[in-house]
Amino acid sequence: MNKRYLAKIIANDKEGLQMISACMTGAKIRLADIKFLKSNKIFLLSAERVAVENEDDKKKINSICKFDCIFDVKSKNIDQNNSQLILELLTIDYMKNKDDYEINLIFKNNAYINLTTEAIEVRLEDQSEIKE
Repeated sequence: MNKRYLAKIIANDKEGLQMISACMTGAKIRLADIKFLKSNKIFLLSAERVAVENEDDKKKINSICKFDCIFDVKSKNIDQNNSQLILELLTIDYMKNKDDYEINLIFKNNAYINLTTEAIEVRLEDQSEIKE
């Protein structure tokens, strides 16, 4: 029996964000697959990740990570002109800054993206399994 398991994780607190971070560690993200929809306050990234939550078989999965209520995005050490650039995610963390939260997406090679938000609302949704 071929059981197809696609995750859907919704985070609105520190523990949920840590769970999504654990699932996304090592994910490969093409710069062209990162979008900030400013008018909708949505930050999206499409990632190729290994399904670490499924211990039996480490499938590669295409996933969408969606951050809601985002009103500012900053990046550092990322060449915005290279849409084919592949970033490798190390971790996602956050800190409270007065009334807002700053969610940090930390990548290899000292690159990062900082998201400013009024609330932690993050959703990780698997789209499809990647067939080798």
